[in-house]
Amino acid sequence: MKLRSTLLLLLSAMLVFVLAACGGGNNSSAPESTAQTSKPSAEASSPVAETSAPDDGTLDHSKPLKLTVFSTTANYAGPQTGWFAKIIKDKFNMELEIVASNLTGGDTKISALMASGDMGDIIIFGDDKNHYPNAIKGKLLLDWTQDGLLEQYGKDINATFPKAVEKAKVAFGGGASVYGIGNNVATNPSGPSEGKDMTWGPDLRWDLYQQAGAPEIKTIEDYLPVLKQMQELEPKNENGKKTYAFSLWSDWDGNYKMTLAKQFANMLGYDEIADTAVYVKADEEKYYDFLSEDSWYMKSLKLYYEANQMGLLDPDSLTQKFDDVVAKYKDGRVLFSWFPWLGAANYNTPEKTAEGKGFALVPFKDELMYSTGFNVYGGNGIIAIGAKAKEPARIMELINWMYTPEGAMISAGSGTAVPNGPEGLTWEMDSSGKPVVTDFGWKAYTDQQNTQVPAEYGGGDYYYGSNQMNFSFVVPAMVNPDNKEPYDHNLWTTTLQRNPSKLDSDWRAKMGVLTPKEYFEKNNLLAVAPQGFTGKEPLTMDKTLEQKNKQIGTVIQQISWKMVFAKNQAEYDKLNKELHDKVNGLGYAEVMEFSVKKAEELFEARKSVK
Repeated sequence: MKLRSTLLLLLSAMLVFVLAACGGGNNSSAPESTAQTSKPSAEASSPVAETSAPDDGTLDHSKPLKLTVFSTTANYAGPQTGWFAKIIKDKFNMELEIVASNLTGGDTKISALMASGDMGDIIIFGDDKNHYPNAIKGKLLLDWTQDGLLEQYGKDINATFPKAVEKAKVAFGGGASVYGIGNNVATNPSGPSEGKDMTWGPDLRWDLYQQAGAPEIKTIEDYLPVLKQMQELEPKNENGKKTYAFSLWSDWDGNYKMTLAKQFANMLGYDEIADTAVYVKADEEKYYDFLSEDSWYMKSLKLYYEANQMGLLDPDSLTQKFDDVVAKYKDGRVLFSWFPWLGAANYNTPEKTAEGKGFALVPFKDELMYSTGFNVYGGNGIIAIGAKAKEPARIMELINWMYTPEGAMISAGSGTAVPNGPEGLTWEMDSSGKPVVTDFGWKAYTDQQNTQVPAEYGGGDYYYGSNQMNFSFVVPAMVNPDNKEPYDHNLWTTTLQRNPSKLDSDWRAKMGVLTPKEYFEKNNLLAVAPQGFTGKEPLTMDKTLEQKNKQIGTVIQQISWKMVFAKNQAEYDKLNKELHDKVNGLGYAEVMEFSVKKAEELFEARKSVK
């Protein structure tokens, strides 16, 4: 942007003074660290001064820039540290402070920040259903088309992912404005977008499963007796602490369903439409009411209830958080994992896998894996810039970089898997121009929290040094145009050709494939969901229905947990009836009517990529 005249600069300085007198970006409800980094200053307070840049389009990085990142998906709060912090400090002279509603307040925290008028400098929404459009209506987000922000500093996003920009404009920007961009965007038009592993498992402790005789598992319910056998084989971990099949956590529940009661539906080809009452088939125009008798939400509650009756459910599940569960996987106290990025990522150290110990996929006969297809329009997760952000041009430059091959190679996997990390430390390019994981990299990927990063790369452990926004910018399975290999290190040719551990060798020999994804592809057990766009603004609930839906969600969540820990079948049945009676009284039929319309909207969107 061209430099302004002396008069305009004086007016800007006056605006700074006024903003400072009114409190500017400060608010009493924000965390202390947020308030400290949001304080107006002469260098970065008014929109005019913030976006100023030399005529050649370059930005001045000489002054450090501290940004508040409010993420509804983050599982960490505090300053970004470690290797990712060093990379963005060196490249952009930036520091990040993460604010996570997942950890404190949930929807209440989100609503409080929205009411304050300042959500932060960078805002990440887990989906685009409610909070994102409400933030746009509340004028809390910056329009990227203003002052040529996207055109000048988001050139790679514009050039590589034009469909994602188109969706942002049509769906949420009145056909002209861009208030954010979707996650997991790709250039590939179709096909399964997962990497070596699928998003879900189920994964079991492979070594104990083999010791139990590797019994055939036909249905999901068949896991319970198998897991009981495994628990009897290893009732305590190496430190004498009791083992369990399932260890649940509630801090991902938000204000609706019990999160961990939906995973088995994904293993049967269905997924939910967020904040609605329906689960939708990936590759067919089929849906069902998730509170119906045949729903795998309700069946999952019954499964966990039965697991608890058998002594297979961790009693800490009612009170613990996600980080507590991660620690239990790491300590060998959990035998079942819904996700490969949970069990295997935290338990499967090189030492254990060399002995044949670790988590691996153990599918059931009727499994049909829900697969998210490549999405040229971007996913429902959104990254945006706050309306009161400091120096939005520099923020736009950072976001744009995350969508480039250089940025994607560093953070690929963030949000769903272990990120690649810094070149030269965890990976490097070989003589043929192909990426290869270093010895240090394999150690870091398999034992993130116990792997210390050298000081010259940022120090600290590898896990907390990762990008703590918990947002996957580019689909990790997408091919990097610079080296013709996928971004995900698990899919590199050099990785697949690497000498497997004893665990990998045994699993591959018994399954007849190299990777879990290959197993599902080879056996035609994938249900791929086309990721399309209707070309219209999405349907949204009106305020009255939205409020009813939140009340219903709270009831579902609270009673679901009570059902799982019911003392007997009679109490379980009583709670089940109470659940249905209460939600029906609150207007569940209206929510269901809207949910069906959302399913029909989804079916229409899928036709755009068929």
